[in-house]
Amino acid sequence: MPYFRVTVTDPDLPADAQRALAEGLTQLAVSVLRKSGARTIVHLNLVPADRYFIDGKPLTGDREHDHDRDRDAHVEASITAGTNSAAEKADFIAAAGELLTNVLGPLPRSGVALHELHPESYGYNGVTQFDFYRRAEDAPEPTAR
Repeated sequence: MPYFRVTVTDPDLPADAQRALAEGLTQLAVSVLRKSGARTIVHLNLVPADRYFIDGKPLTGDREHDHDRDRDAHVEASITAGTNSAAEKADFIAAAGELLTNVLGPLPRSGVALHELHPESYGYNGVTQFDFYRRAEDAPEPTAR
């Protein structure tokens, strides 16, 4: 069950760009990380550029006002530890960075972080991932009809 929190320094980000980020990250969760799209959550956090700091200075800093330079983004994903290989995680980080650039344009310092949480410390609908996976293993195989 991946949970993506995407911070974008544009409180007026158009709805089509918001959908593109949510759909793109969900598709990457499914295709690269082998996650369930139905269990993938994308939370967009749209903030003013003056609340986003690089090198201790707000993104809008002392530079000439240029809206494209005032935009940056960061993706944080919570995933279950041990469910993805190093190669899958690297592929996801690269593809998510490309998605950010494709949807938002060039970004000064966009980042992607994968937080791996122990399955006993992470859950969905009140069930830990540990119990979810254990229940899936214990479920009887469907019979052919």
